[in-house]
Amino acid sequence: MSEHGGAGQHGRNARGGVGVSGIGEFGLIGKITARLSYGPTTLLGPGDDAAVVAAPDGRVAASTDVLVDGRHFRRDWSSARDVGHRAAAANLADIAAMGATPTALLVALCMPADLDTGWAEELADGLSAEAATVGASVVGGDMSASPTLTVAVTALGDLAGRPPVLRSGARPGDVLALAGRTGYAAAGLTVLTRGFRTPRLLVEAYRRPEVPYRAGPQAAELGATSMIDVSDGLLADLGHVSAASGVAIDVRREGFEVPRQMADAAQALGVDPYTWILAGGDDHALAATFPPAAVLPPGWRPIGLVTDGAGVTVDGGAYDGPTGWDHFR
Repeated sequence: MSEHGGAGQHGRNARGGVGVSGIGEFGLIGKITARLSYGPTTLLGPGDDAAVVAAPDGRVAASTDVLVDGRHFRRDWSSARDVGHRAAAANLADIAAMGATPTALLVALCMPADLDTGWAEELADGLSAEAATVGASVVGGDMSASPTLTVAVTALGDLAGRPPVLRSGARPGDVLALAGRTGYAAAGLTVLTRGFRTPRLLVEAYRRPEVPYRAGPQAAELGATSMIDVSDGLLADLGHVSAASGVAIDVRREGFEVPRQMADAAQALGVDPYTWILAGGDDHALAATFPPAAVLPPGWRPIGLVTDGAGVTVDGGAYDGPTGWDHFR
């Protein structure tokens, strides 16, 4: 083992590329920050002890999430840029689910000393590109050596004078609606787990979720009574809304369309596609409840109702399949 902690001679890794230890922490920081661009809310970017981000509302919505190599992503399934998009999306979606507009990301990267510097740079490209879709920026972070590659992201957002949309506001009689899609990423993960790389629609959905970010503030403006990012599975996440609001929620299968690629993959793999749709995570759709008289905006579709009681049902009855992802099971 070399003095660089296993990075090999002159900091090169096992693949012949330059490992992180070969250029050092500050060299890598310089490479990464040179690739970043900044939106209008970034008043001061990386380079000092802290960044400065505008908060016109006087309040800041904040959320954090962690992706661990081998648990949340695999480098043989996803490129570094893909992982960057996923890591950013997981946090930006949480901000949108509060009815806020994302403004900034802070990123902590823990990595093996022999990680190729190109991988870290491409990760930054993915993070920055995903943030830019909503006008947000990567404004700073930290990095450290670690035997396990870990990406931790904190997102900030602006509520624009509106109250945050909580999980606890659903009321009996409300309409349950969804913006975005569910089941696509879970289907893609199943396909990859079985050793396939197609259908491309599903695999790409796993690698880079398509998040309806602007639907969050839109729902808040139209009086959504509750909202949540669907990250761990629709039924599991609606369970949080049900518990916080003290209501029952019934999901209707008729509210979902099973695309042909998903139907074909489900038949080939012997899977009920609704298992993916109702319990699959990582698509980061937004689920919200609206007053019964509300006119749903474009991009939102009704998928159920809120009633008196407790718990989540499907088509009026108990659901006996899996409901979602648990990080400790």
